[in-house]
Amino acid sequence: MRIAFVKKRFSLHGGAEQYLRTLLGELRKEGHDLHVLANHWTNESGFTFHKVEIIPVTSFLSVLSFSKNSAKALMRDRFDCIVSFERTEYQDVYRAGDGCHKAWLEIRSEIEHSYKRLSFSINPLHRYTLSIEKYIFENTPLIVVNSNMVKEQIRRYYGTSEDKITVAYNGVDLNRYSPVNRGRWRPGMRQAVGLGDHDKVILFVGSGFRRKGLETLIRSLPNVKKSLHGERLVTIVVGKGDTDLYRQTAKRFGVEGDIIFLGPQSGIEKFYAAADIFVLPTIYDPFSNACLEAMASGLPVVTTRNNGAAEIIEEGKEGFVTASITDSSELAGEIVMAFANAQVIGMRARAKAEQLSIEKSASAFIGIIRRVCRKEAR
Repeated sequence: MRIAFVKKRFSLHGGAEQYLRTLLGELRKEGHDLHVLANHWTNESGFTFHKVEIIPVTSFLSVLSFSKNSAKALMRDRFDCIVSFERTEYQDVYRAGDGCHKAWLEIRSEIEHSYKRLSFSINPLHRYTLSIEKYIFENTPLIVVNSNMVKEQIRRYYGTSEDKITVAYNGVDLNRYSPVNRGRWRPGMRQAVGLGDHDKVILFVGSGFRRKGLETLIRSLPNVKKSLHGERLVTIVVGKGDTDLYRQTAKRFGVEGDIIFLGPQSGIEKFYAAADIFVLPTIYDPFSNACLEAMASGLPVVTTRNNGAAEIIEEGKEGFVTASITDSSELAGEIVMAFANAQVIGMRARAKAEQLSIEKSASAFIGIIRRVCRKEAR
């Protein structure tokens, strides 16, 4: 088959990029003619890259120009199947890795100030995203989502028929993310960031601290500390965000000395090895790769109902799922329970993650591609 994949930025980092790289690798073994349309990519072999020009002046123009220009390029060529990982207007399969934008805006409307809510209706990027999203869900032959949560949101907001939507969970590299890493890196990593062997360590991984719920986590920490009866509690924050703002939040709640902000990091598997539990009180996540990586690393996961990854967590078995996205007291209670039985819960989390290897996920997606592949090339 001659297959085209659309991904605006194809780089070494990011869950979607790693997923696509694995997918391409498996398809390459089968001898398919593979093409990637992107604006930016790293040096790779085994497939053909087509540069898609963008207008980088604003986010809106960047997204719009990529969609228009990728469609033009695809229509000039002939492919058996076109798979897009972006909100674009010309594809056979759309992988909705970013979820449902309309659902995300509604959730934000529940927690944002009125002036911010007003911006949702006038911001050109939001307006365009809603427009192209509607077009995709009405016209693309097959939509692939990474959680049932997103599937139901698409059906609710756009009336898309159920038979057009397929759920395919994200996958994880079970060798890179493993409980074995604790023996390799835990002592050294703890020492490197000033942690003791017996400190209780929460790990938070995510860029965009507001959406990932870091404020709720910080507000929960005083209650968690009370339950530990003098044991030191430390939270490691990895990712990109306004650290000054959240340092001030931590200071306001009296936990500024209990949080270590490390910024974006490579070798993230080493930080999972250093932690005891993983907490991501996200406001909205179609399916958090970080949660799956933490589970594969043998950590209990505490997250919210607005995370598609919550679907693979049985309450109290592999972790805990809060009903509220902003209730710090509820979150504190779940964190305390995760600490209380971290070893057993972590083992169960690893066992669940083993059912979701990235190879298995890629194989399932290849099956989806075969289903929609046209008998005759365009």
